[in-house]
Amino acid sequence: MDGQKQQLSNRGICVVIPVFNNEKSIRDVVYQSLEQCSDVIVVNDGSTDSTGNILHSIEGISIVEYPKNKGKGYALKRGFKQALQMGFTYAITLDGDGQHYPTEISKFLNANIQHSGSIIVGERDLNGVKRTKGSSFANKFSDFWFFLQTGQRLGDTQSGYRLYPLKKLYGLSLISARYEAELELLVLPSWHGVKIFTVPINVYYPPKEERVSHFRPVKDFMRIFVLNTILCILTIVYSIPVRVGRWIYNLFCHKS
Repeated sequence: MDGQKQQLSNRGICVVIPVFNNEKSIRDVVYQSLEQCSDVIVVNDGSTDSTGNILHSIEGISIVEYPKNKGKGYALKRGFKQALQMGFTYAITLDGDGQHYPTEISKFLNANIQHSGSIIVGERDLNGVKRTKGSSFANKFSDFWFFLQTGQRLGDTQSGYRLYPLKKLYGLSLISARYEAELELLVLPSWHGVKIFTVPINVYYPPKEERVSHFRPVKDFMRIFVLNTILCILTIVYSIPVRVGRWIYNLFCHKS
């Protein structure tokens, strides 16, 4: 494992974990992440339970925190800014609720070696997983909009287990504060030519009565709908002309 930690360090890769009220799972998630990677940044997004106290009891991590919950998108932005300030080139994001297995960080390292400078998305194996109809619909809804806005097909646009090239997160300051940010973090870089690849990952969903979800069906679906409407307009007036211009430029460059 020390060899993997050294490889991650040499490539400038850290782990960023946004967390909100995950006192039951965050300790294990952080310790397991530290076993895989020496550099872990945890963003405490205004937790009101004992999450903050747990984080401060763990040695060897960087903590970003603020008193009021502002949403996952905001937490990711703060984590990325902290990573850049600390000199990292890439950030692997995973959730603090125990859904993701830190042992699979090696998959993202290998993918980064193969596809340097690209975004790597962990594509979840959801076969046999019992999810709400709302969650299943949100995934398909997001996948459809992503294809419409980028022309690319991606099997799991809602997975939070990802590797990002930090200096290629175009429009980071414009990213939304809540869940819809994870779609923007794929669409905006894609418009600028950043490649996106996937790696298969496993996922753990606890029994329904034990799950901690901060998704607000009505409010968040409305936010996602408004966001996608705006992104579709920008696709027509900005993204498509840029892609056509890039294609023409590359065509003539190759000819010359």
